[in-house]
Amino acid sequence: MVSSVLSSAALLAAAVQEAAPVAAAAPPAPVVVPADTAWMLVSTALVLLMTPGVAFFYGGLVRAKNALNTMMMCMAAFGVCGVVWALLGYTLAFAPGGSWLGGLDFALLNGVGVEAHGTIPHALFMAYQASFAVVTATLIAGAIVDRMRFGPYLVFIALWTIFVYAPVAHWVWGGGWLAKLGVLDFAGGTVVHINAGIAATVAAIVVGKRKDFGRQAMLPHNVPFALLGAALLYFGWFGFNAGSALAANGSAAAAFATTMLAPMATLCVWMGLDAVRTKRATAVGAATAIVIGLVVITPAAGFVSPRSAILMGALGALPSYYAIVWRSRTRLDDSLDVLAGHGVGGITGALLTGVFAEAAWGGTNGLLHGNPKQFVLQLTGVVATIVYSAVMSFVLLKVIGAATALSADERAQGRGMDITQHGEEAYTHGEGAVLVLADVAAAPLTRPATVAAPAGGVA
Repeated sequence: MVSSVLSSAALLAAAVQEAAPVAAAAPPAPVVVPADTAWMLVSTALVLLMTPGVAFFYGGLVRAKNALNTMMMCMAAFGVCGVVWALLGYTLAFAPGGSWLGGLDFALLNGVGVEAHGTIPHALFMAYQASFAVVTATLIAGAIVDRMRFGPYLVFIALWTIFVYAPVAHWVWGGGWLAKLGVLDFAGGTVVHINAGIAATVAAIVVGKRKDFGRQAMLPHNVPFALLGAALLYFGWFGFNAGSALAANGSAAAAFATTMLAPMATLCVWMGLDAVRTKRATAVGAATAIVIGLVVITPAAGFVSPRSAILMGALGALPSYYAIVWRSRTRLDDSLDVLAGHGVGGITGALLTGVFAEAAWGGTNGLLHGNPKQFVLQLTGVVATIVYSAVMSFVLLKVIGAATALSADERAQGRGMDITQHGEEAYTHGEGAVLVLADVAAAPLTRPATVAAPAGGVA
């Protein structure tokens, strides 16, 4: 009896000893870190601020009769894309799945609570990613303002968020095939900027040209609005890039510094290019340069040194500047040069990431640090995103166009998209913005007869 007990005890001791290394090797359960949570709450709010930033930036660059419509195309994405993301987009991008698409584990926000996701609550991670989905869709609007009907536009960005944005986000950030290859994209060079820039270009082609394109100058109606929008974007972009570290740590600090410096360099080079080409530096050019500098550094923000960020910002000005010059000589009616700003800027940033990335700054060494393979991987990510975004955006627009007209007719464009799409005007004389009824707006205005005021009185 005693020997049996001793034998059992010996076996139990041996089992415990064998299990001990396994238990020691098991990773600790994720724990919510208050400092990281606080930073990500702020970052989410900063990225949400970028959507009204885009609204002011785009709204100031269009004609007065289309200002409200342009800003509404941005602000409406809060509702449409935000809800679509929460219900379906998030799970397709970030739920466990295959190399091409996430599963449905998080559909309808199932299983998304305050449990730790890394070092922040899962619900906060979902909200942060939702702010990205919203602002990405707004970028597309810049290519088709002044003529795309509001209803079809909302349908397009809703479907685009599900069928284009979410899959590409999964490829890069959700453990998909580009992530497995080793493609670097810290905060959205491929997922956000190339993706939106190519979709915008396809939309500009499919929707068609504006009524007055190539026949009259379409000048910005409020340049201070554009500058305000660029300033809001610059401010919000710190949440966009530094927040992508998903923690209050050294990576966030590095991304903060590179995000600050790159657009400064872009602005200097852009003003120099303007001075050489036109003998003056323009405010619209300055606002555009800041945004492009931010686009260029986005994929590299947490992977390069601050010194490299300055070089990237300076180099990034050149392709986008001359892409704008080239586009103005073509028949492509990309209203606010989304292709040059976000498409070309995103491509430039993604490729330069493969040149300047350093392991010492959190990335994988790039071309300048002895690893030319990283540049090839970046090129692979760029080409894959361009092809997928172009094909899927074209298909979605054609399907919607088969059901309803994408573009407003020439009469509606002539009267202005504010009145024809929303029944409002951004500016009127006297009382300010008023609701405009379609039948009243179509009728000619008549001035009432002047009534003489009695002497010494008030009319």
